[in-house]
Amino acid sequence: MRFGGFGEYAIDFYDGLMVDNSKTYWDANLATYKSDVRAPMEALLAELAPEFGAGFGEGKVFRPYRDVRFARDKSPYKTHCGAVIEQGRGGGAYYVEVGPDGLRVGGGCFHLASDQLARFRQAVDTEIHGEELARILAKLRGAGWEIAGDRMKTKPRGFDAGHPRLDLLRHRSLYAVRVWEPDDTLHERACLDRVRKAWRQLRAFNEWARDRVGASELPRR
Repeated sequence: MRFGGFGEYAIDFYDGLMVDNSKTYWDANLATYKSDVRAPMEALLAELAPEFGAGFGEGKVFRPYRDVRFARDKSPYKTHCGAVIEQGRGGGAYYVEVGPDGLRVGGGCFHLASDQLARFRQAVDTEIHGEELARILAKLRGAGWEIAGDRMKTKPRGFDAGHPRLDLLRHRSLYAVRVWEPDDTLHERACLDRVRKAWRQLRAFNEWARDRVGASELPRR
């Protein structure tokens, strides 16, 4: 399937799901989800994978169901559709999402396991790799990206309070995101170019994460 944009009712589908996150709504609108959201997302990922999959692996579209086993919010369905190309969570990622807010793209280290966090801090601590990351993030900020992530309020153990990259060392996750509100481009093939251009801007960040952090070597819980 050639990507031609997300369907006309993609945003309407999620607007409705925000109001009525129930199996009744889901079942009644499943055909719209499949035709206007899921199928276009799969087509988008298939067209982008040849360029961005090398060194990161195959892409996948996330399941629409929430894991509510330990959550207070028992709403059964995610209110967005996300897809990613990554070798393992934390070691760089090309992410794209469609939902009520429009189109969201992102990349970097969305989650760092303990062994990944140790490698991340070791790299940031060095002059060469730490300064390289700082330059990459500064360039992304200048291009309109938001740099986000979970951060410690205090300094991590073992590092000096005067470290020149202490702000980066405090991060327990670190990623870049951009959002485009719903517009005509979302429903056109030009949406592919928008995501491709954004992912190209993320390449240096993701390759830094791949080479300096990598996938976790810990067993999955």
